[in-house]
Amino acid sequence: MTMREYSERDIHLALDGELPQDERAAYERWLEIHPDMEAKRRRYEADRDLLHGAVAGVLDEPVPDRLTKIMAGETRPASSNSAPRWRMAAAALIFAAGGLGGYFLGASGWRPVNGTAIQLADGAIAAHAIYAAEKLHVVEVGADQKEHLVGWLSKRIGVTLVAPDLSAEGFELIGGRLLPAAATKTAAQFMYQDRTGNRISLYVARDSSNTETGFRLLEEGDTRALYWLDDGYGCAVAGNLPEEVLVKVADTAYRQLLQGMKG
Repeated sequence: MTMREYSERDIHLALDGELPQDERAAYERWLEIHPDMEAKRRRYEADRDLLHGAVAGVLDEPVPDRLTKIMAGETRPASSNSAPRWRMAAAALIFAAGGLGGYFLGASGWRPVNGTAIQLADGAIAAHAIYAAEKLHVVEVGADQKEHLVGWLSKRIGVTLVAPDLSAEGFELIGGRLLPAAATKTAAQFMYQDRTGNRISLYVARDSSNTETGFRLLEEGDTRALYWLDDGYGCAVAGNLPEEVLVKVADTAYRQLLQGMKG
């Protein structure tokens, strides 16, 4: 009997407990003869545990009535200082309880992964891989023209932006650039660097679908992106850094972007 050829999608299904029970034995045999896929499975499990640990204190707190209503689809998330904290908890719940199988926690409960979000993350990773390695042309407009940079990018992508202050996480703004984007035509990239030369980038684009998602992690090669859609925009934090660093940066960026857009 010929074994069915499994894929990375089946790894996600298995982690979520959604792979049919009668396929489990064949799936495990497939992993045994595909060590690269077994390595991916172990990495996805580790990512899930890491994100759970990053917000373990939040998960131990009582769930606010407001979040319970959001999860039930009874109300939409409100902008507040506590919202990002609970959004990070929701992200951890997806990894810890729901796994990596293609579902977000949004304003109306669990929903399939949004295609725009995936394109956003792919664009962020590709752009980071290209420009973070540059020596002379990392950005189009430097941090010394920050006000001009933010105004220019806001106008071009149609979203009121801020360049988040990530100094608390050890990163300083280098500058930014305008980029083409598959789903949204244009995107903004802000590039940051720490004292040791490590770079991360913030990739922001307009989302006309007005979809709201939880945070989600995408990894391509050595580059990772933590990304989300919220309130008319999409954002991804990309870098060749550990997930816990991206989580902290994403939390800070989310708060400041939201405050900037609300004026």
